[in-house]
Amino acid sequence: MDIKTATALRRLRLVSAPEAVSFLLLLLCSVLKRTTDFNAVPVMGSIHGILFILYVIFWADAWNRTKWPLRTAALYFVLSVLPTGGFFAERMLRREAENAVIAARARKEGIVNA
Repeated sequence: MDIKTATALRRLRLVSAPEAVSFLLLLLCSVLKRTTDFNAVPVMGSIHGILFILYVIFWADAWNRTKWPLRTAALYFVLSVLPTGGFFAERMLRREAENAVIAARARKEGIVNA
């Protein structure tokens, strides 16, 4: 994995969890708006919107660089629209990065998969 691909995956991973948190906070603000006089939806909606746009941009860049199959790319996109999906996406991306590091070290040491 080259450095640009690793960077694209890292950016996507780093925005996944904050995007999920902002989605959950937006849902909470929506409930509070309807049940109390507290209305933080415009502020939280803007924050979540920016994080979601960043997620989609980073997702597209990662898909382009990693050449994921359509199924994998679709899974990461679907996770972005589920309230807690960003947490799962972050975990999967972290695992993918760790596997890439292990594979690179194995190649460097000359270990071949049997």
